Amino acid sequence: MGAGTDVVLRLDAITKRFGGLVANDAISLSLRKGEVIALLGENGAGKTTLMNILFGQYTADSGSVAVMGQTLPPGNSRAALEAGVGMVHQHFTLADNMSVQENITLGVDPLLAPGLNRAAARKRILDLAERFHLAVHPDARVGSLSVGERQRVEILKALYRDMKVLILDEPTAVLTPQETDDLFATLRQAVASGLSIIFISHKLHEVMAIAHRVVVLRHGRLVGEVATEDTDKSALSAMMMGGAEARAPEVSRTEPGRALMELRGVSTPNIGNAPGLKDVTLSLRAGQILGLAGVSGNGQAALAEVVGGQRKPGSGTLVLNDAPPTAWTPRDAVRRGIARIPEDRHKTGTISDFDLTENAILERYKGTPFSSHGWLNWRAARRFADEIIQKYDVRCPGADTRIRLLSGGNMQKLILGRVLEAAPQIILANQPVRGLDIGAVNYVHSQLLAARDRGAAVLLISEDLDEITRLSDVIHVISEGRLSPGFARGQKSPAELGIWMAGQGFADAS
Repeated sequence: MGAGTDVVLRLDAITKRFGGLVANDAISLSLRKGEVIALLGENGAGKTTLMNILFGQYTADSGSVAVMGQTLPPGNSRAALEAGVGMVHQHFTLADNMSVQENITLGVDPLLAPGLNRAAARKRILDLAERFHLAVHPDARVGSLSVGERQRVEILKALYRDMKVLILDEPTAVLTPQETDDLFATLRQAVASGLSIIFISHKLHEVMAIAHRVVVLRHGRLVGEVATEDTDKSALSAMMMGGAEARAPEVSRTEPGRALMELRGVSTPNIGNAPGLKDVTLSLRAGQILGLAGVSGNGQAALAEVVGGQRKPGSGTLVLNDAPPTAWTPRDAVRRGIARIPEDRHKTGTISDFDLTENAILERYKGTPFSSHGWLNWRAARRFADEIIQKYDVRCPGADTRIRLLSGGNMQKLILGRVLEAAPQIILANQPVRGLDIGAVNYVHSQLLAARDRGAAVLLISEDLDEITRLSDVIHVISEGRLSPGFARGQKSPAELGIWMAGQGFADAS
């Protein structure tokens, strides 16, 4: 796959500061027609800030952006779109109360277009969805979609506009290996016809597979640029981290203890397009990581809500420490030693305008040591937040920083500290490393393994099969609310698990 020679995009000496933080420091790069550049860097390295400047959502303090030789007015997303720049954000920009089709055509087609135009738009969306293997229903309300389905809508939204440059921020985070292969095949076809792509990913094998060149940022500066044919994953990892290659933690084998929580024949109703659970039986055992693999939107949300106290079983029985709980709410779950790393750290894991201290005690502010007789003990809360910041290396100006100003990795570290410092019996880890750099991934994984080794039961829900197969002691696959048998680590290959994820294994087993 060879890149063209015509420069379609040029960033010249882009600098951006947020107070005393220099997010981008005089960064220059160019992108050629028919080329894929991978943008690598730790969380907080400045990748997303740089892309937001390119897309006109931030205004640079100095420097310029040019598309096809024309300098774009700063801070103008409309100008970027009209110049042919499309962006699929890691954290989505969709209207929950509108349909998939309305979200995709918003700003391109009139909302009250004649029926013929709506029909043509619908046909184009369905054609793109089929071509790019991004299955979503045009009439579905976005608010009812899973995280994975929302990302498909974002990709379709960008593809619907005939862009020259496409920025993809973690585009494969919610795809199966087979779907990722299909997407890459289609992207290669699009690149061969002239599309240029900036590809942001922490999966180095994907970078090596799809990119012509790799650009590495560290602490807001461009520190390296190399052709993929002249490098390897180890060298890229070392370049990102500024030293030795980041090494994944060792995963030892353990003997699990007793069942801390059991679901016995649990079913829940469907909610909109989201499937409920279908007669699910599983056991979360002390000292064991149970991995749940599956394509997003196949019942993971329902299972997480049952385990976390947000939903009661419609039928079947939930058993906690050998007895069904008399009441089951999120507060009951917290009180009974269940802690959760939520799927969406922005939407359900934190409150963006709260500072780190307030977010650190979100789930425990009514109990000791953070309150007494209805009064909050802010000194104890601040001390707790400071301990998390230090122990979990949360990089921030201080505990009074609004959490929305943190990078995704540092936000996740605060949530992880909040969870683990409560010494939970059961940890619900729902997409715990989505969008994190390799260093942060290894750190989160090491902490989950340490919690397992201390005797906690960990339910790991992830669409990343590499994560599931490496970390889990036992693996179940969920598809349309059905649960596969449990497979010991190493018993099934990723390809075999992919067959179950696609729903075929259930038919063969019945």
